[in-house]
Amino acid sequence: MRRNGTLRLLGWIGGGLTLLGAAYLLASQISPWPGALLIRWAFDADAHRVSRALAEHVPSGVAAQLNQHYGAPQDADTTLDVFYPAALERGGGVLPTIVWLHGGAWISGSKLQIANYAKILAGHGYTVVGLNYSLAPAQHYPTPVRQANQALAYLTANAARLHVDAAHLLLAGDSGGAHIAAQTANVITSPAYARLLHIAPAITPGQLQGMILYCGPYDTRLIERAPRDFFLRTVLWAYSGHRDFATDPTFATAAVIDYLSGAFPPSFISVGNGDALAGQSHALAARLRQLGVPVETLFFPSGYRPQLAHEYQFNLDLPAAHTALERSLAFIGERVRR
Repeated sequence: MRRNGTLRLLGWIGGGLTLLGAAYLLASQISPWPGALLIRWAFDADAHRVSRALAEHVPSGVAAQLNQHYGAPQDADTTLDVFYPAALERGGGVLPTIVWLHGGAWISGSKLQIANYAKILAGHGYTVVGLNYSLAPAQHYPTPVRQANQALAYLTANAARLHVDAAHLLLAGDSGGAHIAAQTANVITSPAYARLLHIAPAITPGQLQGMILYCGPYDTRLIERAPRDFFLRTVLWAYSGHRDFATDPTFATAAVIDYLSGAFPPSFISVGNGDALAGQSHALAARLRQLGVPVETLFFPSGYRPQLAHEYQFNLDLPAAHTALERSLAFIGERVRR
């Protein structure tokens, strides 16, 4: 009897799990929310692990102004953190400023996850800003681009208080944040693109000194395989707001690589050799060079070991990540010393 009871219990558990799985699959066909929340949970767990590992590399002597609200009062998503050398707290002044947009496939992530990396950059003599922006599926494209533009307006208006040199700004981002950063830069430097997105640039092209772009997607031709790929189908559906995102004319403008001009800012672009999005960074660099934009790259041969996964630059236990940091800082220094 005990054995039969155990078998019945296992059968009920198995049946329950089967029903839950079937319900999940059904819900995923109706809405991107179930898949997006599952991906968000996994991505956020990994990002927090990476952030904790970066803590040992954070220098002393970095001050911060946290949770500055840059958007409309009712928009809780629009906050930013500002990091800078603590000496500025005593003597005032401004420093060239790096504005970093976190990654997370447009459906996850936060400024907290990049805070330690921002502090590391600030320790090298810069003001560094980490942005929060609205995540999908709660908000859709191009909301984060509008918000990044709002943040630039806020930083310019509050430059002295936040130790921001508004004449020497750089946009930076990783993964989905690199895509948003590239779009924001294109809004600032291409009037035609700004009109397409219905965004009035908050700063002038002359204020934007350069770009730092890690591991981003820039060409939505990747949607060709999205219907067969759970991850891509979920994030593009969530971000676009349309299940049939491939035919959505508004979302077509997300393919920023198709709208670039020679006025795009000088850029540093890097990606790991084991990153599924590696081709995106290579294509962006090639297109910008074709347009005459100064580009520096840090790419790795296919045989490089250890193979460098997505967001490799945050793992400072890797020699390649140290090289990436050094090359990024050299690029920034060159841009702001002009």
